[in-house]
Order: sequence, then C-alpha cells, then structure tokens
Amino acid sequence: MKKKTIVVALGRNAFGTSFPEQKKSIINAAYAIADLVEDKYKVVITHSNGPQIGMLHRAMTEFYRSDNAFTVAPMSVCGALSQGYIGYDLQNALRTVLLDRGIFKPVSTIITQVRVDTFDPAFQHPTKVIGRLMTKEEADEEILKGNYVSEESGGYRRIVATPKPIDIYEIDAIKALVEADQLVIACGGGGIPVLEQGTTLRGASAIIEKDLASEKLADMLNADILLFLTGVKKVALNYGTENEQPLDSLTAADAKKYIEEGHFPIPSMLPKIEASVDFVTKKEGRKAIIGHLNNARQCVLGLSGTVITP
Repeated sequence: MKKKTIVVALGRNAFGTSFPEQKKSIINAAYAIADLVEDKYKVVITHSNGPQIGMLHRAMTEFYRSDNAFTVAPMSVCGALSQGYIGYDLQNALRTVLLDRGIFKPVSTIITQVRVDTFDPAFQHPTKVIGRLMTKEEADEEILKGNYVSEESGGYRRIVATPKPIDIYEIDAIKALVEADQLVIACGGGGIPVLEQGTTLRGASAIIEKDLASEKLADMLNADILLFLTGVKKVALNYGTENEQPLDSLTAADAKKYIEEGHFPIPSMLPKIEASVDFVTKKEGRKAIIGHLNNARQCVLGLSGTVITP
C-alpha cells in the first residue's frame, strides 16, 4: 500500500523563546512526529520561527550599533539563520527519538526560499511587528532607509509586510527526499521571502505567514493531510468565553461562514483555518486537522483535534 504524505506544521509552542528552552521543548515535537513515522506516513515538517527571527534581527542590529564596521542583517538573512538553527535542533532530536525506537531514517533541513510578488499589496500595508522598541531617533533612521515603523507605548517598532507565497524554489529537492521516504524539514518560518529578478533571487524585507506557506508546500507535494499542531486541543467558536464551543469537524463552507462572523482570533487561528480551507478545496480526498502537539497521533486517527473537509 502506498504511504500517505502528511505535512506537519509546528506552532511556536513547540520551541519556546530561548536556546535552552527550545532544546527542551523540541523533544515533544520529536516524539509526536516519530509516532507518525511509526504509523507509516511520509512526513514533511514546517515550523514557526516568530520569537527566533525577532531575536536574531535584534542581536544583529545591536551588533551593528556596537561596531559600525559591520552591517545590519537583512530580514531574509535572519530568516535563513532561524531555519538553520531550528532545523539543527529539530533534526537531531528526531534522529535520537527515531533511533531509540529502532528506526533509521535520515532527517534533512532544507533552507527554503519562497517566491513572493513584488506587487503584492502587503508591501504597501505592512502589519507584522518585529524587533525591539526603538527611540524616535532610531525610528527616523529606519524610515530614511525606506523601512516602516509604528508607534506604540514606550517607543517605536519596525513593521514588515506579509506577502502571500507563490512558489517554492526548492520543491524538487523536497519531493526527491519525500519520495525516498526521508524526513524533511522545510519552509521554516514560512520560508525566506524572495523576489525573482531575471536569474537572481533577492531577499525581500518581509515575513511570510507560516500557515499559508505550509499549505502551499502541502499542495505542491500533493499531500494527503495537512496537520497543524498547536497549543489548543480543538478549534472553537466563541474562543475564550463562557460560550466556547469546541468543534470536532468543520466543512469549508462552514469555516468561511465562521470567518465572516469573526470567530477565529487573529493571528493565531485565522491563518490556520484559511490555509486548511484552501488545501482541502483544491483537490478531492484531502483533509486538514488542527489539534494539540501532544495529540498528534490521536488527531490523525480522528480521536482528537478538529478535522476540516471540503
């Protein structure tokens, strides 16, 4: 029987916010993924990098401020750095857990570039806040560079665009590894947003919504299941209120209705619902699941989580 392919999208709860916390937290993710490997799925992993890319950008900015002989690292470089070091921790944790279960399976991290459109309206209306608080003088410097800033309590923060993913440049390499039944970590943090200029790829000052990139990857791989592993057990209506209503299942039509009614929090749940709807409606036989990291196997078996169908 042909193995089914599952794209597992890990949320920020799988990593923590510091190097030691990440190394400790990532073990839970490794156990969850190892369960799916044991159950004979071909597994591709994507992941969040929210705290990590902010930390790297801030560290490189402070490095520049301490010594002007160096330059500030662009957002695309920070994205690549975050993919590398998160992948390093994750692939080593997976290797250990799998070997402890008697499973030898290579694990590879692919530094992934994702094409975005130069004319995406998101570039004119950036929304993603990154980095530390800045003074007025520092904010003015950023504006002179052509960057966007927003004022908030205590200072200013840089904001960047969140364009939609159009294409994944390393997709053929990812497919080859998946077809060889190897574990692949790709599109970390939504992938590195790049603009195509002739034969050159230029990093964009942006962050791609990781859930939309996970859907793009799952679609291009023609995966059977898109699994979002989060910090909640199920999708819920009226989340966080006394009228909270957990959902075992959700059709694409109902999901669209609930989106219009404003049921899903931004930015935590809404992108996952939108990505799930896009994925299941593009081809028959697909399903998306949103559930808790600790219940990955149960989610796939239909014993936990919320299943989204066409």
